[in-house]
Amino acid sequence: MDEKTRTELEAAAFRRLVGHLRTRTDVQNIDMMNIAGFCRNCLGDWYREAAADKGITLEKDEARGIIYGMPPAEWKRSYQKDASSEAQAAFAKSQKTHS
Repeated sequence: MDEKTRTELEAAAFRRLVGHLRTRTDVQNIDMMNIAGFCRNCLGDWYREAAADKGITLEKDEARGIIYGMPPAEWKRSYQKDASSEAQAAFAKSQKTHS
């Protein structure tokens, strides 16, 4: 497979992932972090870092908004639920194992 095709397929898969996450507002970021080790915010941060590698400056909330499909604060007001004490404990524990 040539590089251009690989990049196009990766971009299509990424767009599909972002679209899926936009429809799954029931899935909380803390649960994603606890299960998969990344969340919507991570994707936004990775997007911002990739842009910076190309000389493009994006603010943190601007890049995260690309992933959320809206400003992160709006998503939080509309969809974020209080995390259970169990989820918070699992998150705190997992952060100690990441460098």
